[in-house]
Amino acid sequence: MMEWETVIGLEIHAQLATKSKIFSGAAIAYGAEPNTQACAIDLGMPGVLPVLNQEAARMAVMLGLSINAEIARRSVFARKNYFYPDLPKGYQISQYELPIVQKGQLTIDLDDGTSKVIGVTRAHLEEDAGKSLHEDFHGQSGIDLNRAGTPLLEIVSEPDMRSAKEAVAYMKKLHQMVVYLGICDGNMQEGSFRCDANVSVRRKGDPQFGTRAEIKNINSFRFVERAIDYEVERQIDLLESGRKVVQETRLYDPDKGETRSMRSKEEANDYRYFPDPDLLPLVLDDAFIEAARADLPELPDIKKQRFITQYGLSAYDAGVLTASRALGDYYEETVTALGGEPKLCANWVMGDLSGFLNKENRDIAESPVSAAQLAGLLRRISDQTISGKIAKDVFEALWAGEGETDAIIEKRGLRQITDASAIEKVIDEVIAANPEQLAQYRSGKDKLFAFFVGQVMKASRGKANPQQVNDVLMEKLKG
Repeated sequence: MMEWETVIGLEIHAQLATKSKIFSGAAIAYGAEPNTQACAIDLGMPGVLPVLNQEAARMAVMLGLSINAEIARRSVFARKNYFYPDLPKGYQISQYELPIVQKGQLTIDLDDGTSKVIGVTRAHLEEDAGKSLHEDFHGQSGIDLNRAGTPLLEIVSEPDMRSAKEAVAYMKKLHQMVVYLGICDGNMQEGSFRCDANVSVRRKGDPQFGTRAEIKNINSFRFVERAIDYEVERQIDLLESGRKVVQETRLYDPDKGETRSMRSKEEANDYRYFPDPDLLPLVLDDAFIEAARADLPELPDIKKQRFITQYGLSAYDAGVLTASRALGDYYEETVTALGGEPKLCANWVMGDLSGFLNKENRDIAESPVSAAQLAGLLRRISDQTISGKIAKDVFEALWAGEGETDAIIEKRGLRQITDASAIEKVIDEVIAANPEQLAQYRSGKDKLFAFFVGQVMKASRGKANPQQVNDVLMEKLKG
């Protein structure tokens, strides 16, 4: 059986979170009525002059610095000429020979616990095209030019990935990075972060790359994995049956779970580029680069390591809590407000809080329970005012907006019973009410201990301190 090796390179388009377009002052807010946010500059009308948005350049530099890339002191904008209905001027302004970011790298974590370095060839600035709309027009296409001129950073990897899972890990890491940096909102449904995958296969050990197909505009991690897996299988089937893989652009159809041919590609770079005559080269000085460096937040890998060291968390817990910048901030605010107990805070942020957020499809920023409120709840677990079990009911009440922790505890009468004589009284009553189970326990059926614990908790309406119950019950049952 012939062994095949997959070779994958990704081109990721990250829409930059500027307030206006890359070469004009038009707004870029998502969801506006079609063709209300495109101006004469975006459409390349005669006599207009593009002017570079400085903020887009700053964001590109921030990404370059975060992936240890070279920042080009001088980069050049080019016209990428091709006809497409949603590109009315007949060209896209992009960077070609001299991009702003070059030769970076990103480390990804794999399922088997190892890590792998993926090279980043370049990241260049460019403008987005408009959008062709097919759904609302029978036999025709509508054109929405709102997106034309939106600033993009196209991030091109080396062909270093060898499986769909590696490609997804790289894409997730890059997604995490751009959102951390605040340079992209990462909304894949709205097309703010999307991917083209270059996929080829070759015989294991062959130094030459195979013929690649480019899968365009995939906007979910799940679809990226499925599209690559399908494409790999398709190419292997072709080669094993004696046919050839054709260099082409393909589209992934998520409904059918397959890729289909979109257009052929004669050459790897089959667009005609030339320097844009309306734009001067972009020249960056040290002060601009250092100002961008000063804006960098603590990056995810560094934050994860700090959480392990500072809070004594496992690598897994630290990874989950630093998956997003907002979640990491929330966690730290909770620990600070509580004055310690990092593991307890981690358990609640990753458990109950995340569970409620997922259930209602909310982001951490939309949590009705603030970090200070969660800390207030955890304080009452720590000082044994309430048990962990009762705390879940209090959390639900906090989530529903029923007031602060202490008020909820008092209103519902949830304060934990820690008085030894009161607990002893309840235990005596439970033992007296269950003579049969007592006899069975004393004859060696140890599992019945849990039955007695349950009965005591039920009799105390969950308010008896569980540890005290266990200790006193153990003594009483011995007889």
